[in-house]
Amino acid sequence: MRPDELNYRHLRYFWAVGKEGSITRAAERLGLSVQAVSTQIAQLERQLGQALLAPQGRSLVLTEAGRTALAHADQIFQAGDRLLHALAEAGQSRPRFAVGIGDAVPKLVAYRLLADLVGPPLGARLECIEGEFDVLLSELALNRLDLVIADRSAPHRADLKLQSHPLGEASMALYGSAALSQAHGRDFPHGLTGAPLLLPTRKDPLRAAIDAWLEARDLRPAVVGEFTDSALLKTFGRAGLGLFPAPAAMEEDLLAQYAATPLGVMDGVRERWYAIHKPRRIPHPGVSRILSSGSRLFDR
Repeated sequence: MRPDELNYRHLRYFWAVGKEGSITRAAERLGLSVQAVSTQIAQLERQLGQALLAPQGRSLVLTEAGRTALAHADQIFQAGDRLLHALAEAGQSRPRFAVGIGDAVPKLVAYRLLADLVGPPLGARLECIEGEFDVLLSELALNRLDLVIADRSAPHRADLKLQSHPLGEASMALYGSAALSQAHGRDFPHGLTGAPLLLPTRKDPLRAAIDAWLEARDLRPAVVGEFTDSALLKTFGRAGLGLFPAPAAMEEDLLAQYAATPLGVMDGVRERWYAIHKPRRIPHPGVSRILSSGSRLFDR
C-alpha cells in the first residue's frame, strides 16, 4: 500500500480511540455513533492488513501493530496541529522569525544583530530561544528555528545539512568593576597576576584563546568562576567578583549595563560569531538580512 492510499480520516478515528482508551469515549469526542467508529476502524485494519485493537474481557487493548500505529499517528496529527498554528501565525501582519542564540553569545551581540529586524522594512515578530549549541542545531535541522547565532560554525554532517556564515569578529578586552580595575589595571597586563578572573568554560572556543594569551605572558590570575552563559558571567562581574572578557568595541554598553570599565585589550584574542541556517529554496527574509548586514556590526 502506498502512503497516498492511507485513509487519514479512519486513522484519526483510531487515534482518538487510542487516546481515549475506549470506542465509546472516542465516539462521544468525535460526535459519531459507536457503530460508525467501529466500522471505520475495521476498514482501516483491512486496509493495513493488521489488527490494531484486540478484545480483552469487555474492553479493547492495542495490539503491537496498534501501538506502532498510534505512535506514528501521534506525530502525524501533532504535525497537523503545528501546521494550523503556523498558518494562523503566517496570516498575522508581522512575520515570525525564530532565532536560536547560543548561550555563549553575548546578549549585546545578539541585540545588535537582531534589533533592526523588528522595525521596517521587515517588521518581524522575533522569537528568541537561548540554549546549548547542539540542541539549537537539532531544532534548526527540524525547521523549528529559522536561524542560529553561535560562537562556532556547525559541524559538517550530512544528516544536518546546515550552512555556516561568518558574521564578524571582535577583539576582546578584560573588564571589571571600578575597584577591580583600579587594583589590577594600572600595569596591564602584568597586574593580572593574582587577580580574580571569570571565564567561559573550556568547551568555549574563546577560552582556549584566553588561556594561550595568559600563558604566553606568564600571567597567573585566580580563576574564580567558569560559565557557559555569558550573561551570567557578566552579572558576577558586575557584582565585583572578578574581571571578565567582553568585546572591546562594546565599552559604552558594558559601562551602562554592567558598570564595568576596560583594563586593556588582549592582543590577538578575538571572538567570532556565525549565522547558521538550513538552506531553503525561498529563504526567510530575516536570514537574508542577517547574512548581508551582520559583518558590518563588528570591528575586523
